[in-house]
Amino acid sequence: MLGAGGLGSPSAMYLAAAGVGTIGIVDMDEVDASNLQRQILHNIDRIGDRKVDSAKKTLNLLNPDVKVITYDTRLDASNIMEIIEGYDVIVDGADNFPSRYLLNDASIKLGIPVVHGSIFRFEGMVTVFDPKSGPTYRDMVPEPPPAELAPSCAEAGVLGVLPGIVGSIQALETIKVLLGLGDSLSGRILAIDTTEMTFRTFKLRPDPNNHVTYANRDRIEVRDLEGACAPWLSH
Repeated sequence: MLGAGGLGSPSAMYLAAAGVGTIGIVDMDEVDASNLQRQILHNIDRIGDRKVDSAKKTLNLLNPDVKVITYDTRLDASNIMEIIEGYDVIVDGADNFPSRYLLNDASIKLGIPVVHGSIFRFEGMVTVFDPKSGPTYRDMVPEPPPAELAPSCAEAGVLGVLPGIVGSIQALETIKVLLGLGDSLSGRILAIDTTEMTFRTFKLRPDPNNHVTYANRDRIEVRDLEGACAPWLSH
């Protein structure tokens, strides 16, 4: 699980309650008072604590049989492969483009599905990236937008309840992927607009110009995002 914040909080709690045996959480931040209106893993008594420690306490109080592994570190190209290898699915609660591209490339190389969620003000979206059978993040967003056009949710603001909606759907999709239930959101984007209370789905298709794929996994070089984002394949 990438992030113990707004999206990671409801996702982690519902997955722990469902009895998922092992949950790994990556976050290098500490609990701040400004987090509490949306990050329900934490509480006022834990302000100043490391988020991964606070998350582990909450999840083990909810279900002591769940093994919670914490990674109090910044995810980057030097550690991501070691951290995510061995997990069955990754819940993406990142709020920045560098982390999303990094996770995309590493998950493709290892063939691990990613349940992606994102939020912005009053809107959110969820999809599943299954590198073995469907489109991935680079098919949806071939290149990152300029930094000035892509503020994080911390900079732009987000309705406090919205992460609860999106994160809960991420937990649902994660359970479906783990158990092979129904049709996941692979190849589809679920878009949520809470100002109109609409839920719409859109098809997501592979980009023929995207060569960072599972078929090319042996050529993928997992790197940190720097400047323009080009397909990172070895030649």
